[in-house]
Amino acid sequence: MRTPRHAVDKLVDRFEARGVYVPGEDHTTISPWRDFGWLIATWLVTVAVFILFFALAA
Repeated sequence: MRTPRHAVDKLVDRFEARGVYVPGEDHTTISPWRDFGWLIATWLVTVAVFILFFALAA
């Protein structure tokens, strides 16, 4: 059975598959999609819940 947590984990895994920034290991620019995958996924889920809450309240 698929749960909302499974969907979030899949989204985060997609971001992390691109690689994780390790300071000093490479000299490339910081990519927000690569380095802040968990934060972006959490923000997207929060916005979705916020919209859903107000849609149900209306």
